[in-house]
Amino acid sequence: MSAPENQLTHHIRHFTVLLSPTPRGARLGRLLATEQLRSWGLPLDPAENVIAELAVNAATHGRVPGRDFRLTLYVVARTLRVEVTDTRAECLPRLGPGYGLRLVDALADRWGVAAGPSPRKTVWAEISR
Repeated sequence: MSAPENQLTHHIRHFTVLLSPTPRGARLGRLLATEQLRSWGLPLDPAENVIAELAVNAATHGRVPGRDFRLTLYVVARTLRVEVTDTRAECLPRLGPGYGLRLVDALADRWGVAAGPSPRKTVWAEISR
């Protein structure tokens, strides 16, 4: 028996974790996310670098004492979406002279920022396999 044409045939994988806005939280986020990618049988390169950069940015520039940041991974079809949500909506990321987001821009197929309910924002990146 075949599935109806309009039925979703892609399995959506999802992982999310709340992390402290510290260097340790950013490192833990990278480690947990890469372990999740391994368990899904997905390649770590270039996702590990994108995840690390977005987590470090949230812990550094999106830091509000007492407020965690959230790291989320979604896999739909052949695309990995990395989302990092913090509580500094007024601190928008931009491509500047530094190394950080230039790396994300070079490694990801697309990236951007989505405003959330105040005071949140989500920086996201998509990587197609």
